[in-house]
Amino acid sequence: MERDGQLDLYELLAARLKQVHARVANPEVPDGTRRELTRRLLVVTAVAKHDLADAARRLEVLTAELDELGIPDQ
Repeated sequence: MERDGQLDLYELLAARLKQVHARVANPEVPDGTRRELTRRLLVVTAVAKHDLADAARRLEVLTAELDELGIPDQ
């Protein structure tokens, strides 16, 4: 049962990572900001390999920051 829950969380996290990646790649994002956001996105991706819950939490924080910066969904 737990394995199915992890698979669902992995699929959700993968979809959200893809969405955040598209937002970070937005050409309107200044280069310096994009570099920092990309670095943080890579950290979330690396954490996801070992701890899905922590990666989901980190991605939520990053998404909130994108919202605060006004970076739109693609």
